[in-house]
Amino acid sequence: MQPQQHTTAVSIVSILGKVLDHYKMDKYAIAKQLGIDTHIAYQPDDRLSTVIIQKVWALTKKLTDDDSIGLTFAELIQPSALNGLGLAWITSDTLKDSINRLIRFQKSLISSASYTLKENGNNYQIILSTTLENPVDVSIDASVASLLQMCRITYSPDLKAERVCISHPTPRNKKKFNDFFGVIVEFDMPETMIQFSKSIFDQKLVTANPELARMNDQIVIEHLKRFDKNNISLQVRSLIINKLNDGTPSQNKIASQLNLSLRNLQRKLKSENTSYKMILDNTRSELSKQYLRGSNRSIFEVGFLLGFSDPSNFTRAFKRWHGISPLEYRHNP
Repeated sequence: MQPQQHTTAVSIVSILGKVLDHYKMDKYAIAKQLGIDTHIAYQPDDRLSTVIIQKVWALTKKLTDDDSIGLTFAELIQPSALNGLGLAWITSDTLKDSINRLIRFQKSLISSASYTLKENGNNYQIILSTTLENPVDVSIDASVASLLQMCRITYSPDLKAERVCISHPTPRNKKKFNDFFGVIVEFDMPETMIQFSKSIFDQKLVTANPELARMNDQIVIEHLKRFDKNNISLQVRSLIINKLNDGTPSQNKIASQLNLSLRNLQRKLKSENTSYKMILDNTRSELSKQYLRGSNRSIFEVGFLLGFSDPSNFTRAFKRWHGISPLEYRHNP
């Protein structure tokens, strides 16, 4: 996707509007100056050009003369601003599951950004990357600070990062960054990264609700399908989730639903570096953890919901995915 084709969800842009309100600035005049039509009744999942939003960030930084406005943005964020992803985030089993959802569905918010989760000893590192050549530095700050803020909303307001690295030069207001993240922030680094303790990220959340998380996953997937119609993987995943209750959907049936031949479906999935079996396995694996930890459903019922007619087949599959039995997973979170 070319830079000029990247888009940002209006729900995210609306927080930037609140930042402008915070600094007593005329957001409508700024929007008009940059070519944003303020007379349109935008819906939360409508999208605007990321190139234009980057110009808003640059102008806001210039007018406020504040290089910490990305932190202000994060302080104003709420789960509802992330649409279905925000609600799926706070109903995930663990913070690690929340981040995995962010990795899968980030493009529903900003198509130019992506995250990677990496294990590092007793910690998890979340690495932010972007396809934009010269992103405005405060927009980078907003992304990494918002990630921490969402984790605080979900886990605890006192949550601190173990380490924070940011790729742009050191800002004037460095102390505010240290105070916000609860650690000495390292600037001018090769990559932007935030690190957390595994013990915290693997801990079950009191807000976990697998049924709600699954429903909101579907909301995000449907949104992604609307604006990214060429992403066959998402469409396959969506159809699998909808059909699992009726048994394992065949690849032929999914291809037919998408008006594709079996060979054409396989070719398209290969071009996205995946396959039908990989998507089916990953979808079942993720849903199995949600059902087992967040509900009192029997092992048999969970297996049935995932398309397994024989509980022993589900148990064998679960051991292959996670290394332990479904019963062990449920009793040893």
